[in-house]
Amino acid sequence: MLDHASNAPALPPEIARRRTFAIISHPDAGKTTLTEKFLLYGGAIQMAGQVRAKGEARRTRSDFMQMEKDRGISVSASAMSFDFGPFRFNLVDTPGHSDFSEDTYRTLTAVDAAIMVIDGAKGVESQTQKLFEVCRLRDLPILTFCNKMDRESRDTFDIIDEIQENLAIDVTPASWPIGVGRDFLGCYDMLHNRLELMDRADRNRVAETVKIDGLDDPKLNDLIPPHLLEKLREEVEMARELLPPLDHNAFLEGTLTPIWFGSAINSFGVKELMDGIAEYGPEPQPQDAQPRPIAADEKKVMGFVFKVQANMDPKHRDRVAFVRLASGHFTRGMKLTHVRSKKTMTISNPVLFLAADRELAEEAWAGDIIGIPNHGQLRIGDTLTEGEEVRVTGIPSFAPELLQGVRAGDPMKAKHLEKALMQFAEEGAAKVFKPAIGSGFIVGVVGALQFEVLASRIELEYGLPVRFDASQFTSARWVSGPQDQIDQLVKANTQHISYDHDGDPVFLTRLQWDIDRIERDYAGIKLSATKEMMI
Repeated sequence: MLDHASNAPALPPEIARRRTFAIISHPDAGKTTLTEKFLLYGGAIQMAGQVRAKGEARRTRSDFMQMEKDRGISVSASAMSFDFGPFRFNLVDTPGHSDFSEDTYRTLTAVDAAIMVIDGAKGVESQTQKLFEVCRLRDLPILTFCNKMDRESRDTFDIIDEIQENLAIDVTPASWPIGVGRDFLGCYDMLHNRLELMDRADRNRVAETVKIDGLDDPKLNDLIPPHLLEKLREEVEMARELLPPLDHNAFLEGTLTPIWFGSAINSFGVKELMDGIAEYGPEPQPQDAQPRPIAADEKKVMGFVFKVQANMDPKHRDRVAFVRLASGHFTRGMKLTHVRSKKTMTISNPVLFLAADRELAEEAWAGDIIGIPNHGQLRIGDTLTEGEEVRVTGIPSFAPELLQGVRAGDPMKAKHLEKALMQFAEEGAAKVFKPAIGSGFIVGVVGALQFEVLASRIELEYGLPVRFDASQFTSARWVSGPQDQIDQLVKANTQHISYDHDGDPVFLTRLQWDIDRIERDYAGIKLSATKEMMI
């Protein structure tokens, strides 16, 4: 393993072997397929499901919601832990669809690196750019995988130029494709001087590797057609002159990304990418917290909730908190302090995930992601420690961009609806606001598809058909400031005031003029579009 950028002391071996990372991309770039192949190479599954396949073969492991299975898209981040050689991978597959970007944003607070998947034909797309900006805010190291090289794709230099220009990050090729589309034979591994040849016949087979002595090795004449070999030699020579070499420190600082080329559906280039994460990826990193950051090698266990998923098993009405361990060696049955409520929790049934499947976790280390089943005590942003009052920071909640009223199809079931909405609010799947006057609820989301997902889940998980209606409001802002001024504001603007699921006041607006008016009339009041989920 290469030296870490900082002069930090070496981590204990059990922590140092962990790699915790997310996969991000625009929808349909092949992210979930890549996740499946990771599990295949990690020995976690026997045969990868394909998002585009039919029937049971289509059931990918990371898409566990009914809607995900029906549509072939990911709408919820899912976590998977598995071994790869001497390393322990904790992989989080995130939704690529922009309507679920808040789930993705929070997930990125819980990982140490990200794999950016781009489509060889389409290059850098809008959602890739948004997600990349989030990684940039956190200086996350990024590895890039250019997928679908077995289809007609763009020129390799064009793809690299586009990444460098659009994302303002240096790119270094870790591999170089040999041919594209129908002519795609495989890649030349520039880091290890090897040839990787693709097998089109068996999609679940590992590529054949040929060790060569540079690109002038006579062996190449038997393996690659002359016109492709000549092009490969020319392009690799140009790439070595024009593009920067792999600098590990620049990669760890988030200013340089190594790029691998391949075809996830054909299992090609995936193993090389996994080797890259193992070899170059960061070990578990320190976590921002108040009043001090948490180092991964601290003896005491500390962790934080970055996601809550309700009803992963609809039969049991359960609620599982996804906890990223920031430090220490956790063992089953441990007593941890829930910092927000100051209560002690005995963690008797922690689980490790393989998407919707799970197994009891007897132990876990810093860098791991475990699930803690609970009945609503744990919320996003909560910190668990062995007694110390430390709160992890930096997990945001965003103001919704779309607001609608919601009501149950059966008016007698209003109480059931309230319970379902509160559960989704705690999960972070939607914002739920209770107006200060009148009955009912207003639901706020980032993207329209979330209304469909909510309606589908409330019906499936609670047997409760619901209707969403247009709302007069267009945005929401959290209110903060001196209590006397908040009371004054609430009293004078009752028709605009609602309360979120924590009971915090929220100002609902119709026009930008509403916000300007409040900021003009109430000097001490702040209307905020984000709320830090740290209580």
